[in-house]
Amino acid sequence: MDLLTVPQVMARLQLSRSAVYDHLRTGQLASITLGRARRIPTHALTDFIRTRLEQDAA
Repeated sequence: MDLLTVPQVMARLQLSRSAVYDHLRTGQLASITLGRARRIPTHALTDFIRTRLEQDAA
């Protein structure tokens, strides 16, 4: 399983830091905490994008 940092997710989604943390805080984007570091599994990012695409298509 690959883990992404918040800046990597920011770059992939072209979102601000606060927007990414908002998605993490609301549970829309899953993450794990390792010590003080927040990491986002690549499958969680894929699931987030898929969910957003399905919502937009509906």
